[in-house]
Amino acid sequence: MYDFIQKFHSGWAYLALLVLVVAVVNSFIGMSSKKDFTSKDRKIALFALIAIHIQLLVGIILYFVSPLGLASFGQMADKALRLTSLEHPLINIIAIVLITIGWSKHKKLMTSESKFKTFSIFYGLGLLLILSRIPWNMWL
Repeated sequence: MYDFIQKFHSGWAYLALLVLVVAVVNSFIGMSSKKDFTSKDRKIALFALIAIHIQLLVGIILYFVSPLGLASFGQMADKALRLTSLEHPLINIIAIVLITIGWSKHKKLMTSESKFKTFSIFYGLGLLLILSRIPWNMWL
């Protein structure tokens, strides 16, 4: 079961990151070109939100069944174990919270410019945090 969850978490990450990058790029383009915020823009951001939340759920399951997750939490001297047991989960949860806040804030905004700006900031920060804590040596 561990192998399947680990492979799914790694594979889904490609899709989740791709959709998140598309959402961030779309929001930057919309903000810079001053175009109207349409249902297509909302759907792109929503798909990114859903993909990232699925990744979070699978990651939480993986954290508890993996020998690199909760089981190795106290070994902070080892950089690789610290990354997988503390830094990767914590920073990615913070990133997903930022993305979720961006989604929630956009619903209260009225202008297209402010919606694109909100997505650019919150989704962009979330993307940067996620990219900063990917265990690249295990992933590629």
